[in-house]
Amino acid sequence: MNDDELREFASQLRKPKGQTGIDIGEKMNKGNVHMNRFTIKVLAVAPGDNILEIGMGNGFFVKEILDIHPSVTYVGCDYSELMVEQSIKLNHEFVREGRAKFLTATANALPFKNETFNKIFTVNTLYFWDDYDAVLTEIKRILKPGGELIISIRPKSLMQYYPFVQYGFTMFSADEAKDLLLKNGFVLSRIIERDEPEQTINGEKVKVATLIIVGKKDIMSSS
Repeated sequence: MNDDELREFASQLRKPKGQTGIDIGEKMNKGNVHMNRFTIKVLAVAPGDNILEIGMGNGFFVKEILDIHPSVTYVGCDYSELMVEQSIKLNHEFVREGRAKFLTATANALPFKNETFNKIFTVNTLYFWDDYDAVLTEIKRILKPGGELIISIRPKSLMQYYPFVQYGFTMFSADEAKDLLLKNGFVLSRIIERDEPEQTINGEKVKVATLIIVGKKDIMSSS
């Protein structure tokens, strides 16, 4: 890819749009399959969970969450209107049953009441947040006391070699992500890193790994 193509690719990863955005959504499902399924495992979905996902893409993995137990409810919000439309189409039965809802929203202005969700997670969106303190303040506001925030990213040590990250990506090491949560009043629960099979990016084989940082809202904290 030349510079213009890399810039466009990075823009589509941030906010998919048009037919290219639909194609990007499907490619993300394949490229991030291990990451998403590992994140769902860490999410440890339990009966009665009310879960929010920030940046669900086209909603491909929602079924794997809701199939765990019929009492689980899920909300997905995304910056891309196209991804919201695709998620509704793909999960129309869950939407009809009232178990899933999808809406367009920015992460620093989440349209939910205080202490709504007991689990919030996000996969590959941390790089794009414009105001980290504002986003984490919003997440803490809508998270129930004792609730978990699960952030999944590619570690900086590997991601810095991806050719498109020079266009609008902020990368994090485990320590940097940990410090971000601690600074914003979360209690650090776990840091997990797992290697994945190599992938081909821009014609070259690259190492891939998932980094997950789990924080909790203090049980004594109120919104």
